Amino acid sequence: MKKTRTYKSDALAALHETMSDLYASGGIDKTTMLEFDESCLTSVQELSAAEIKAIREHEAVSQTVFALYLNVSKESVSQWERGQKKPAGTTLKLLSLVKKKGLASIA
Repeated sequence: MKKTRTYKSDALAALHETMSDLYASGGIDKTTMLEFDESCLTSVQELSAAEIKAIREHEAVSQTVFALYLNVSKESVSQWERGQKKPAGTTLKLLSLVKKKGLASIA
């Protein structure tokens, strides 16, 4: 299964593909490739319960609607907002995108 990556722009996605090919052929080392990844890919950071709630309220949607966009249960959103659980993986990536670009970016 191929890992899905989210790039800051289409131009950076194309440039990253070229750099990946250069890395695969031995043209650049692993450290350089990792540094390049960090500059091209959308960063993901942990979000506090208050931040998650603020993101949802900023988008003016209910927990149920927010959960549908994120493909999780309403209960998961509720638990995140109360600090009982923390989102991880793909869901955390989606939340980071919504925080930066709005809910329409994942619609």
